[in-house]
Amino acid sequence: MKFLGNVLAVIVGLLVFSVLSFFILAGIIAAISASDSEVKVKENTVLQLNLNGRVLVERTNENDPDFSSVGLFGGVSTVGLANIKRAINAAKDNDNIKGIYLKAGFFSAGQAGLKEIRDALVDFKDSGKFIISYDEVYGESGYYLSSAADEIYLNPSGMMEFNGFASEVVFLKGMFQKIEVEPVVFRVGDFKSAVEPFLLDKMSDENRLQTETFLNDLNAIALKEISESRSIALERITEINQQMLVRKVQDAVELNMVDNLWYEDQVIDHMKEKMGLKEDDKINLINITRMNAATSSKNKLSKNRIAVIIAEGDIVDGRAEDAISSEVFKEEVRKARKNDDIKAVVIRINSPGGSALASEVIWRELEECSKVKPVIASMGEVAASGGYYIAAAADTIVAQPNTITGSIGIFALWFNAQGLLNNKLGITTDVVKTGQFSDFGSLSRKLTDGEKAIFQNQVEQGYDTFLSRVSSGRNMSKEAVMEVASGRVWSGVRAQELGLVDVLGGLEDAIKIAATKADIADDYRVIYYPESKPWFERFLSQFTNDVQAFYNTKKYGELYPIMKQVEKINKYKGVMVRLPYDIEVR
Repeated sequence: MKFLGNVLAVIVGLLVFSVLSFFILAGIIAAISASDSEVKVKENTVLQLNLNGRVLVERTNENDPDFSSVGLFGGVSTVGLANIKRAINAAKDNDNIKGIYLKAGFFSAGQAGLKEIRDALVDFKDSGKFIISYDEVYGESGYYLSSAADEIYLNPSGMMEFNGFASEVVFLKGMFQKIEVEPVVFRVGDFKSAVEPFLLDKMSDENRLQTETFLNDLNAIALKEISESRSIALERITEINQQMLVRKVQDAVELNMVDNLWYEDQVIDHMKEKMGLKEDDKINLINITRMNAATSSKNKLSKNRIAVIIAEGDIVDGRAEDAISSEVFKEEVRKARKNDDIKAVVIRINSPGGSALASEVIWRELEECSKVKPVIASMGEVAASGGYYIAAAADTIVAQPNTITGSIGIFALWFNAQGLLNNKLGITTDVVKTGQFSDFGSLSRKLTDGEKAIFQNQVEQGYDTFLSRVSSGRNMSKEAVMEVASGRVWSGVRAQELGLVDVLGGLEDAIKIAATKADIADDYRVIYYPESKPWFERFLSQFTNDVQAFYNTKKYGELYPIMKQVEKINKYKGVMVRLPYDIEVR
């Protein structure tokens, strides 16, 4: 009976798998067929920007099939900044588009990325078309973006957060003490606080100062723009923000933060009225992917090209996925340098930094490229430490006022696990060596004074190289660079005041500067590097990552964020030029 039961279970399992596979395949075929069909924008169409639950990245492939209609997948989790802006600009110029319906209450994006989208929305309104925002819940960042709309509506039973920015840091000192692992740190700069989570149980005074400064800068930028869009005095909007005066949804109406408390069907009916439609008429909605599919590329036949090379993620040595790997990036820059049709290069940087060696390799290739054609750096949400290192090779650096940048400093991290091995696990080690330093950097014992001196010397040498790269690229003396370095993090607006940034603006501004410098301002087209992998390969990779993340979330629960930070320690190899931690503004 047990045997028959097992056989029956296998048969049922295969049957269920076959049925699921059939529906998955059918969904994929349907999505591909929909994406391949010609897209036309009908009359009385509204561009729907449904950004809720999505994560902003620099770019996604325009040719990817749209899975939003396939319930099994639940939609694509990432959305490209370039794709959103292109759709908004196309909608502005298309006479069949009457307005934008925005849903972005909980949209995962940094402040600089939000500002680029918001600026595009503000520009869209100049066409005289409407933007209506609705959501059930507005987070701080989501409301900042949504405040660009002509009208904002909130669900009567919804929520709204508007209480200023915060950045929370997880400290691991106590954990290392419990497991008897001693972190040993080598660094240069009072503000190079990347290592603080391993050494302290709270922020240092220097780290608190720099965090308060850039958080206040970012918050001030958001409040100023919300004040202008909602016609609320800056002093009043600041008071509302600082004292969290929106505590229930009715407060949001009374304070003019939203226009009314409506359900979504009421918002839809309101849009119909604005468009002159009858109650039973349907509004034609078009999403980002299909809007872009219906839009021709600018100057598609132009031989003059500007290469936008995306540098997104940690900077790592060699070849790696989902990172700025030195070998891959070097090849992309070299390809652009040797292509005569490419007249200028824009490096789009969104990185907290990483390996000092990889940063130097990339810097060198960009420096060589700048000798033969203009190289412009465009900073996204964050371009700090190694991210700033590679930007230093550019002719011009462009950043948003709320970009996080700077952090010109360097560190190395080593762990003494002798206590963990000996006292917790009962493991001992012994060694035979041919020279004094043959077991240099062993984790099973303390470092000697001689080894510490070698480590510190390597860090100081790396810092001197970093200073030289910035000094040369910015035409500043080393002494002047040191005054704004020491690992300190700055907002884009302060970085410009200090000479670390040339122009405040977004990617489009950087592209225009590149075109002007290459003398092709009236005739060029933009191409992106590196080329995206086939959508199915990226889909499977993302699916695997999602499953792993889901498993770890269930396994570790509330400790999962801490475990992710511990896992990152394994990546800290060699000398590092990286931000103090992954800054999350919320």
